[in-house]
Amino acid sequence: MAKITVFLGNPGLQYRNTRHNVAWLFCDYLEEKAFFPVSGWQDKFHAEFLRTPGGIIVIKPQTYMNLSGRSVQEAASFFRVSVEDILVVHDDIELESSKVKFQKGGSLGGHNGLRSIKQALSSDNFWRIRLGLGRPSRQEVSSYVLSGFSEEEKKELKKSFSEAETYLKEFLA
Repeated sequence: MAKITVFLGNPGLQYRNTRHNVAWLFCDYLEEKAFFPVSGWQDKFHAEFLRTPGGIIVIKPQTYMNLSGRSVQEAASFFRVSVEDILVVHDDIELESSKVKFQKGGSLGGHNGLRSIKQALSSDNFWRIRLGLGRPSRQEVSSYVLSGFSEEEKKELKKSFSEAETYLKEFLA
């Protein structure tokens, strides 16, 4: 049975290394580790799309975060994948920085990408890997999530990504 893994982010160089694109940074990490091939990406489903020789379906929506549901719904429909067989990897300001949580369903936490996916799928019963950013203490949320990581935070990301990789393997098993 097919499963889809979605990495949420925003296209464009100005967003490349921002907190909001931490899921895409995790995807890059997986490619560096040869979890799935670096080549073979296609433009499909309003996303960058990859189907690995092992059958892993990966999408990186190119619609900007707030419209991610369009890509997810198109891919799920094309591959006839149920909501329960979709995993969304995303940033989460409600989760402490460097923390990772794996869960099915639950609160959207004000995340517009998740809201878009819930609307498109008519369900929030998909799996999630939440990559914690923490809530900013002095900065507005929008400025915070669109800012880059400090050197210390970059070091912590590797640990978070290792934990997230374990959850991804569990989902794909």
